[in-house]
Amino acid sequence: MDPEMRADFTAFVASRSASLFRTAMALTGHRQQAEDLLQTALARTVRHWERIRDGRPEAYVRTAMYRQCTTWWRRGRERPTDRLPELPGPDAMAGVDLSLALIAGLRQLAPKHRAVLVLRYLEDLPTEEIAEILGCGASTVRSQTARALDRLRQLCPDLTAPTAVQETSP
Repeated sequence: MDPEMRADFTAFVASRSASLFRTAMALTGHRQQAEDLLQTALARTVRHWERIRDGRPEAYVRTAMYRQCTTWWRRGRERPTDRLPELPGPDAMAGVDLSLALIAGLRQLAPKHRAVLVLRYLEDLPTEEIAEILGCGASTVRSQTARALDRLRQLCPDLTAPTAVQETSP
């Protein structure tokens, strides 16, 4: 680009950038994105300046901004937000720690409580079948399950923490 065209383009940018920036802000809604959008459109404009400078260069830039904004929208470009992004997946080591805490807690339970919890939650057996295996009534299985869970919560407070619930849920 020769010095005359460069000076002409620089003068155009200096005189119209405020107006073009308002348009970019209206299109994006965010200052940084508007700056990026205007800069991208001006970079495309400078390549074609010789051809468009005598026509309607501002209309060319506005059209370039609109098309670029549409392209970004279609691609799902990241946009600033007031909300934090989703948290990363569960920490694998935290799951191991939780498993070790659960095993240690189960070892401290009375044998009948441990049996009720293992049959109910590990083997996923219905209450009636557990009652048959243990030789007691279904109401006894339900009450023993409740007591065993309460005791396990006392022994392993980490199991009731919100992070434990988040990490073990599908």
